[in-house]
Amino acid sequence: MILREQLVQFLNQELQSDKIRDYCPNGLQVEGKAQITKLVTGVTASQALLDAAVKAGADAIVVHHGYFWKGEAAEVTGMKKRRLQTLLKHDLNLLAYHLPLDVHPTLGNNAQLGALLRAENISAVSQVEPLGVLMQGALAEPTPVQRIASRLEQTLGRQVLLHQAGDTAVTKLAWCTGGGQGYIEQAAAAGAQLFISGEVSEQTIHVSRELGIHFIAAGHHATERYGIKALGEFIARQLTLDVEFIDIDNPA
Repeated sequence: MILREQLVQFLNQELQSDKIRDYCPNGLQVEGKAQITKLVTGVTASQALLDAAVKAGADAIVVHHGYFWKGEAAEVTGMKKRRLQTLLKHDLNLLAYHLPLDVHPTLGNNAQLGALLRAENISAVSQVEPLGVLMQGALAEPTPVQRIASRLEQTLGRQVLLHQAGDTAVTKLAWCTGGGQGYIEQAAAAGAQLFISGEVSEQTIHVSRELGIHFIAAGHHATERYGIKALGEFIARQLTLDVEFIDIDNPA
């Protein structure tokens, strides 16, 4: 068991949430029970995750994608009403960490994807202060991009979109999980032969063609499962708390 305030303080400190400007509030978003014995983690605070957390007997939920995004409607109606109603009815705490979880040097989405890619000599290309959001790394040997795409499909359990820009083997790659496709030009400027993100936009393929950089879109959800899972495992080890990761499938 842990007190809510202790969990919030622990996560805010570990993820340095007060130092990172974001599009949503990071930390405690909805207050629930003062004492927490069971914690559920998941990528997005969807209704399906809330219902699964209630069924699991959770006292708190920690997610990557929470609520109250910049520019969203303020009215508590419809879907938003139902989600908040579920949290409040069951006295569930909701904590969310967006960019702080993307950029954490070991637990973050980018760090976890880098490990899955078997990248070495990892460093930041661009920053969300104080840590990197667009990352780069090297492979131990030149690798055909089709092999990297196949390995990602096996690891992530989903089909990826590959745009191959020529026959260049990959020795240097860059990546940004989730909706990071806009970083492709910075990745090319840094000398990467391959850029990997979660999503693709119409212009991304044109940039890939014209700059000669391979591109893989591996799924927003799929590339951001591993940060929140790693964070939950870290919480369980450090705080001796019962933590369960629940993956609500999403093909996007």
